[in-house]
Amino acid sequence: MKKLLVVVDYQKDFVDGSLGFAGAEQLEGPICEKIEAYARSGGDVVFTFDTHEDDYLNTQEGKKLPVPHCILGSEGWQLYGRVRALSVGRTLFFKKTFGCGELYDYLQAHPEYESVELVGLVSNICVMANAILAKTALPEAEILVDSACTAGADAALHQKALDVLRGLQVTVL
Repeated sequence: MKKLLVVVDYQKDFVDGSLGFAGAEQLEGPICEKIEAYARSGGDVVFTFDTHEDDYLNTQEGKKLPVPHCILGSEGWQLYGRVRALSVGRTLFFKKTFGCGELYDYLQAHPEYESVELVGLVSNICVMANAILAKTALPEAEILVDSACTAGADAALHQKALDVLRGLQVTVL
């Protein structure tokens, strides 16, 4: 079975930077273990990066969330901890919004994936958006989100996101 792991936006600004929150750093170990397990078993691993420019505050997102974050090339834009080293040599997607159009295109070009698993941050925003894109791109693949490898700053929204994903026939581990 051909499997893909998508590591969504596990970047410094979401862990210990401008939008960081308590507990996000604890995901590093489980996410690294999952990346290494996929690599050992012959699965593929890709990474998304939330990527903004210096004009972020003038964008629609910036007007609704006026906290500059993940500015291209900044320290906060980098992947967090050991995840950064594990991304070397792998496919990287740089996205300007919650869902990643390039990831959708990639999935459509790879119908051999029978399983697409998502981990990373933030559960109720980018993880959810990309899980929905994966389900749309590959409707017959099993789409999974590992609840031990994702989180959000708001525990109630995190739980609601997982509930909505279950309702969309995403397997929540």
